[in-house]
Amino acid sequence: MYQQRTCAAASLLIATLLAPVGAVAEPAKLKLAFYSSDQSMIYRAAVKPFVDAVNADGRGVVEIAVFPAGALGKDLPQQHMLVIDGAADLAFLVPGMAPGQFVDNAAIELPGLFQNIREATLAYTRLASGGVLRGYEDLIVLGAYGTEPEAFHVRPKVTGLSDLAGLKIRTNNPMEGLFLQKIGAEPVPMGVNVTAEAISKGTVSGALIAAPMLYDMGIARVTTYHYFLKTSTAPLALVMSKRVFNELPPPARDVIKKYAGSWAAARFIEIFEALGSQALNQLDADPRRTILYPSTQDQERANKAFSEVADEFAGKAAKNRELVALLKKELTAVRSGQ
Repeated sequence: MYQQRTCAAASLLIATLLAPVGAVAEPAKLKLAFYSSDQSMIYRAAVKPFVDAVNADGRGVVEIAVFPAGALGKDLPQQHMLVIDGAADLAFLVPGMAPGQFVDNAAIELPGLFQNIREATLAYTRLASGGVLRGYEDLIVLGAYGTEPEAFHVRPKVTGLSDLAGLKIRTNNPMEGLFLQKIGAEPVPMGVNVTAEAISKGTVSGALIAAPMLYDMGIARVTTYHYFLKTSTAPLALVMSKRVFNELPPPARDVIKKYAGSWAAARFIEIFEALGSQALNQLDADPRRTILYPSTQDQERANKAFSEVADEFAGKAAKNRELVALLKKELTAVRSGQ
């Protein structure tokens, strides 16, 4: 009997000693706040590729759970505060909706600066990774994206730039707003997720928005005139709490870094360009729609207004001039394939 008890005790001791060795550690679990639907184009281009890649490559190490449709907070200008206050570990931002926080993003938003989504996304990614943009001090920028330059999509009849005078137009950021004021239109800062309803109610006459989001956000349903004068990119960002990131085990940090920055930018460009082509083809095939491009005279007038906005921005502070110089340097590098 004594021998049996001794053997049992010995077995229990051995099992206790070996248990930690064989135990499987739980992955680090992170919460990502997304203000809109997980079926939206922005989600499919910017959030889903990153989350899917991290969850697949980091299986057993790190796991990201997405909370879409504003489940962690619906206020678009306050998405960064969800991360800073700890309600979320990651969040998708529209920095132009929070200009008081992301003051240097105005440089990225200058109208007439970028010709396409590739230029906007790569230049923004390089500035964000360089740590020169204020407002991100408590955050790590995992993805910095720029849409194709936004164009006009309105309900009233438009034949050219002069017809926009007096119209209330939804804008993404303050730099677009300054441009609109210079051509006689009235800017109305507004989240893209509520724009279709505002147009339907007559609160605004139309919107500055990137083509891939026309159908996605219901704006095509309430507009019929599409004036493709390129204005500003709409900067977007996927960010993470710097504190939470630094507290992660090294393998989890490594997986997250692997799919951030240039990897995230490349996926966004590829997917958003394809979605943009689909949207344009859909517009072209619809006989109810009027698609316009700026005349030489309208483009010259717009270019003059673009230059005035850029000059006023650069003239306000030495930091602004520094940012414009950096952007032009990065833009030259992007255009030369560097």
